[in-house]
Amino acid sequence: MTQLEVRPLSRAVGAEILGINLLDPVSDAQIAEIRKIWLQHSVVFFREQPLEPGAFQAFAQRFGEIIEYPFVKGLPDFPLIVPVLKLPHEKHNFGGVWHTDTTYLQEPPMATMLIARELPPVGGDTLFASNYAAFEGLSPALQETLRTLKGVNSSAKAAVTHSREDRLADSATDKGRSELNSEHPVVRTHPETGREALYVNPGHTVRFAGWTEEESAPLLNYLFEQQVKPEYTCRFVWRPGSIAFWDNRCALHNPINDYHGYKRLLHRITLKGDKPA
Repeated sequence: MTQLEVRPLSRAVGAEILGINLLDPVSDAQIAEIRKIWLQHSVVFFREQPLEPGAFQAFAQRFGEIIEYPFVKGLPDFPLIVPVLKLPHEKHNFGGVWHTDTTYLQEPPMATMLIARELPPVGGDTLFASNYAAFEGLSPALQETLRTLKGVNSSAKAAVTHSREDRLADSATDKGRSELNSEHPVVRTHPETGREALYVNPGHTVRFAGWTEEESAPLLNYLFEQQVKPEYTCRFVWRPGSIAFWDNRCALHNPINDYHGYKRLLHRITLKGDKPA
């Protein structure tokens, strides 16, 4: 094993990994160790790793198959890398709501990786939350009830649609105006760790299967509040060259929209997942 230093950001979720330079060749043993740390903490961060797009894509590919984001076009020379951009005049940021990425797909992504390119002088941090901790904090009776339910997820839910409207206006894909929907278990068993996690999110989950939206709202809103209790979260302050790598199967994230008048640009890669169970 290599000697990586792990610095947790909170007890529930998130850790910085130090003692590695991703500009140098990364061994299979180091990749295996990073994956082990990632599975333990649900999201890991690297500092001062100014990887060019080709190197960034090659690093991400060591962890899984890269897939397209269905709504926004990628970079001209690297179509699998999507710019996460907010310009100084824009009011809404990309994905600016608590969510798990693209749960409206039949096979939602395993993971997402972001690298910071241009940042405001202050602001633009990202919050992360543990769906493991959120589920484990519920009563056994409610846990048992939730295991019997499925959630209906939609790409057209108003909050998240509003947050990406600027990018849809200037760089939408052919699917950019379509609506995608899915049903997934409300409690998901992680295929690698075996742990159970809540698998609903404010950005995409609209109701429980077989329930109306009105009937679903009280319990969903309770679960949404449970997911983001402060003790289940961490906050990451970006710097140029910072990388975040999170597990969509057990973590939520929320980019904070508090830097109006400044440009913020990150590059995003999405890794293929499987059907939740």
